[in-house]
Amino acid sequence: MKRKNWDEYFIGLLEPISERATCDRGRNAALIVRGHRIITTGYVGAPCGLPHCDEVGHLMRRVVAEDDTISQHCIRTNHAEENAILQAARYGPPIEGATLYAKMTPCYRCAMMIIQVGIKRVVAAKKYHADELSREFFQEAGVELVVLDEELVKYKDQ
Repeated sequence: MKRKNWDEYFIGLLEPISERATCDRGRNAALIVRGHRIITTGYVGAPCGLPHCDEVGHLMRRVVAEDDTISQHCIRTNHAEENAILQAARYGPPIEGATLYAKMTPCYRCAMMIIQVGIKRVVAAKKYHADELSREFFQEAGVELVVLDEELVKYKDQ
């Protein structure tokens, strides 16, 4: 057996974490690591005390881009990256300078949060369909982005 490198190891932990997700759109997971130690984890889910998609259904919004393309977004849940960052804010472990691992490239909103909290490296298993702004923001902010597989993640009602 060949021992996995650190990126492979942490990416491999995302699938079981994502099994806690409560929205079937993407079932993303994230974890924040510093010094090869897990600081926090996050998965897609509604804020504490609010109903989850799996219980009451999605809260969908249509977004029309400047080029008139329309995309569907469920706004009932926090994203996995967001929940991992919020967990650190709630319980106190510092995440500045850390690496964030996610099943797909973070969206632009999560990218802005990642930059703001001082995470310096992001490793994604696959590519998110709307990650152009995220890639631009990370480059401008000096956040290293590593996408292990450029395959595009597809999910229901994209």
